[in-house]
Amino acid sequence: MTAAGTFVRRNFEPLVLSVQVLVDLLVVGLACVLAWWIREQAFAGGGIYGPASSTPLELYREVFAITAAVCLVSFHTFGLYSASKSLLNVEEYKAVAKSSVVSFFVVLVLLFFLRETNATTDGGGIYAPFLWLHKEFELKVNPDYLSRVTLLLSFVFIMLMTIVSRFCSFRVIQRLHERGIGNRNVLVVGAGWTGRKLQEKFLHVPTLGLNFIGFVDDDEGLVGSWIGRGQVLGTVKDLKRVVGERKIGEVFISLPETKESEVLEICSMLDEMGTPYFVVPRFYHLMSYNVRIENLDSIPLITRRERSESLMSLAVKRAFDVIVSGTVLALSLPALIAFAVLIKRESAGPVFFRQRRIGMGGRPFEMIKFRTMHIDECGDAVAPKNENDPRVTRFGRWLRRYSLDELPNFLNVLGGEMSVVGPRPEMPFIVETYGALDRERLRAKPGVTGLWQISYARQDAIHSNLDYDLYYIENRSLLLDLVILALTGFAVARGTGAF
Repeated sequence: MTAAGTFVRRNFEPLVLSVQVLVDLLVVGLACVLAWWIREQAFAGGGIYGPASSTPLELYREVFAITAAVCLVSFHTFGLYSASKSLLNVEEYKAVAKSSVVSFFVVLVLLFFLRETNATTDGGGIYAPFLWLHKEFELKVNPDYLSRVTLLLSFVFIMLMTIVSRFCSFRVIQRLHERGIGNRNVLVVGAGWTGRKLQEKFLHVPTLGLNFIGFVDDDEGLVGSWIGRGQVLGTVKDLKRVVGERKIGEVFISLPETKESEVLEICSMLDEMGTPYFVVPRFYHLMSYNVRIENLDSIPLITRRERSESLMSLAVKRAFDVIVSGTVLALSLPALIAFAVLIKRESAGPVFFRQRRIGMGGRPFEMIKFRTMHIDECGDAVAPKNENDPRVTRFGRWLRRYSLDELPNFLNVLGGEMSVVGPRPEMPFIVETYGALDRERLRAKPGVTGLWQISYARQDAIHSNLDYDLYYIENRSLLLDLVILALTGFAVARGTGAF
């Protein structure tokens, strides 16, 4: 490996952070210039904007510099320069929107306070000691000469262009991680059920940048054996040796049944070694909820936050569903007709496939989809696992690949049985096997799309990926729905639908 390659691998995160700051600065600058060009140049030639004269870009230089500085500080405040990433980066996209809105209002306040003042030191009263400071930072241009439309457009473009930029950045970083660049070696302490779930995550999502090395377990009989694609490299007593030999960067402690004192000993050992570690809590699904920590004297207590949606949020959600589903059905009407004709021509049977599913609160409803299987194969059964499943028709295979067979689901949305975004509805025979935790999925109205549908676990069974649905239910909002809907568009365009 070259010296440059070694340097990049050893300093991957600082380099990525530095590049990201520069990219954000460039994007903010381009957004501001684009807003100025559209308002002051492209639409300055008469019409509603008056005569052909426009405000020179030079007069916006100070304001755009302030905007760039405020945006970078706001991005940092909202955690956009953190090395850790959220599930499918949805929190980062939400943070871009929030920080852009906050930056807009901060800049407006600064423009008000930094405008030129005619006050003198003698006439400043109690503010006289601060007038010299104001003089140092006041704007050289009167903000009244600047277009409010240009300023508003600037922040609209900043938000949109930064979201696109971040999407591209995430994809580039993911590709680097897939090639092993910037990955951190990780070790799991505990080869039980929870440890194996961690292994599945590491192997299933290589774009996390975590290179799974193996297990360490307190059962000496497991040493040397393989669990999945990971080997048990030693016992807890061998932890220091394994970390040194395998150059472990992070350790995940997954011992939910072990005594607290023993877990604390492992943590103390890792602290002495200077190795970062993470502890999987005993009731980790409980921690997936929005919880709050309270104290009973010196005893910490965990309890779930009350989450009751207001009438306003329910009304907004319903309006969003109606507008989106109505628009999709109207725009796709020619395609819907063409699909119906092709389905009828390829195989005998109805165009639509109707199946009983379980919705919010355990209420059954009839879900509508385009039929993608031969009529004698349609029924309550496990979904196809690969593209060669003989039950699926040739045209049906294409529809499923791009998730176009689910377009009629929007009829269910208009009927109020489903939502645009939410957990995917399951068949009754699967819901009958639900435990208390699985039934949490029934707290929300089922959706046409959701986090699971755009995740790397798309090909797995719906009920085996509860984490995605719990995350959505606990964090649902209109902004999160918009992020998921946008990511769904990219997923459909790439053809990463079902088999």
